[in-house]
Amino acid sequence: MSQMLALVILTFILFIGDFVSTRTKAWVPSVFVCAALFLIGYWTFFPQDIVAIAGIPPVVATMAMYLLITNLGTLLSLNELKKQWKTILIALSGILGVVAILMTVGTLLFGYQTMIVAVPPLVGGVVSSLIMSEAAGAAGLTTLAVFAIVIYVIQGFAGYPITSVLLKREGKHLLNLYRNGQLEKKQLTEEEEVAATVEAGATRWKMPEKYNTNFYKFFKLSLVAYLAYLTSTLLAPVVDISPFILCLLFGVIASSVGFLEKQILQNANGFGFTLLALMLFIFDGLNQATPTMMLGILYPLIGTIIIGLIGMYIFSAIVGKILKVSKNMAFAVSLTALYGFPADYIIPREVVHSLTEDENERDVLLSHMLPPMLVGGFITVTIVSVVLAGIFVGFL
Repeated sequence: MSQMLALVILTFILFIGDFVSTRTKAWVPSVFVCAALFLIGYWTFFPQDIVAIAGIPPVVATMAMYLLITNLGTLLSLNELKKQWKTILIALSGILGVVAILMTVGTLLFGYQTMIVAVPPLVGGVVSSLIMSEAAGAAGLTTLAVFAIVIYVIQGFAGYPITSVLLKREGKHLLNLYRNGQLEKKQLTEEEEVAATVEAGATRWKMPEKYNTNFYKFFKLSLVAYLAYLTSTLLAPVVDISPFILCLLFGVIASSVGFLEKQILQNANGFGFTLLALMLFIFDGLNQATPTMMLGILYPLIGTIIIGLIGMYIFSAIVGKILKVSKNMAFAVSLTALYGFPADYIIPREVVHSLTEDENERDVLLSHMLPPMLVGGFITVTIVSVVLAGIFVGFL
């Protein structure tokens, strides 16, 4: 197969995934569609190394991961996180519940290594899934390397409908309060909420605009990622810290002091290709998956998701009650760990639009429901899951 034919086929698969997800309003996750098509391809006519043939060998994917995780660190708005401290505590409690129940009950049912591999992808996104899949593969655990990808692919099917039901219940309750004059619109709108996560950084390091080229932005991002990698190697004799955790931390620091602007990878016009490389590489992990293997991981897959959700519900409900947040909203915030952005933005809006036709009522509901969902998804998928993956890799 020629390189360009391989690239055409793979990018077409990614497009089909986005198309189906858009048509179904994210109820059918794009990653599920893509994974199914990749499996069909590998079981029929795909070369086993089709992703490398297309131009994305492992070394390119690793580079993309360094850049993407460092870029994620620049999204952290400390001011906004302070305002949403209740949401953060609830989101963290939900993840703690998943870790607690899977590392106890899950370990008894499915084994220690299976749970080590399963936890970060279950409460995270593509990056944590890729970290665990790579680590499992390096340890010779081929089935678990595939399992890390499959659990990331499937988890949205549990997260989307449950979140929708919870938000509808919460929305109806809030709507009744508003109609009875007991609820007012929050001052912070969802547009301001989104803007707060991408606000401009300090300008003391800013290059004059004519020199602030895309290559300069890539240089700065690469430099920060390299410093994170260098720090991890220097600390290795004392403490083993994943360079990806440090990339996230260094991205936050570099953004806070103004060296890296918010969303620098997007500003350098490199985000799309970086994500393309990572998505293709993660689906490349399915090339070892046989029909027999897929049937074999079905039981631990379903069991892990169900047990994990039980732990998430219990812990988030307890913390929500302490913080005087409804159990419906608390569980919904925790569930953002299963899908992140953009579903944490799409689902609340779809729910609100289904509850009322009045624009004022929609604005009120969104002002109460959307900000916690956005911050919850950011905390769980962007930050905590990457940190967890970096820690859990050491346990394999």
